[in-house]
Amino acid sequence: MLSTKAKRTINYIIVYSILILLAIICLFPVYFIFIGSVNPGSSLHSSQIFPSPADWNWGHYRALFEEHNYVTWYKNTMFIAVSNMLISTLFGVFSGYAFSKFRFKGKKQGLMAIIILQMFPTIMGMIAIYTLLGAFNLLDTHLGYILVLAAGSVAFNTWIVKGFFDGIPNSLMEAARIDGATNSETFFKIMLPLAMPIITFVAFNSFIAASMDFIMAEVILRSSSNWTLAQGLFTLVSGQANNNFTVFAAGAVLISVPLMVLFFVFQRYIVEGMTAGAEKG
Repeated sequence: MLSTKAKRTINYIIVYSILILLAIICLFPVYFIFIGSVNPGSSLHSSQIFPSPADWNWGHYRALFEEHNYVTWYKNTMFIAVSNMLISTLFGVFSGYAFSKFRFKGKKQGLMAIIILQMFPTIMGMIAIYTLLGAFNLLDTHLGYILVLAAGSVAFNTWIVKGFFDGIPNSLMEAARIDGATNSETFFKIMLPLAMPIITFVAFNSFIAASMDFIMAEVILRSSSNWTLAQGLFTLVSGQANNNFTVFAAGAVLISVPLMVLFFVFQRYIVEGMTAGAEKG
């Protein structure tokens, strides 16, 4: 019979072995893309998995700035992502709070509409979106693309924010009203600080969605000066003449930098918001 300490040690070994294996599986694609970006040539098929640091070629990163409009694509992507993050988060928090803490006519029907809207991806309305943007002269504009992204995320953001606010006791609002606080004061001074985890999660998720989107961007943004990184990098590997996969990998590495920085800075809030929204939604 094994002692309790021995059983605990074995359990720790098994658990940490599984975690290490999962970490290797998850991080290997990231490592491969980075190694591909510093390998010589233009193909990833001939990339060495463990090349010598002396053989690393940083010329692919220079090619992004010298031979392609990478800076323009990067600026466009950051502008669109930040704008979508602000608009989506603002509407999601306000509407989620209203559905959670207030009673009004059509509330039940509104929640049902939100649930139904989440069943249909934005791409299903591509023709209608294209026609509507054309009627308002918003095709090939960042404003039109941002509005489409923000509108497409309202239903999901509202639902998940509502789930978080449902977990906050109504007694806090009642106590604030007894002390003479208005609805706006209650929201901004009491509810909003408590909702920072879900707000951070929604903002981060909206930022990533706008940064990674390709299909809607390809439909709406036609001019190369308005392209996002997803569109611009796709031109490096699309077609028989374009096979700059190593330059593509370099561009993918650079776009991941702000995403990783944001994640590590707001990691605690993101994890708390994800779990809280899932449990209380």
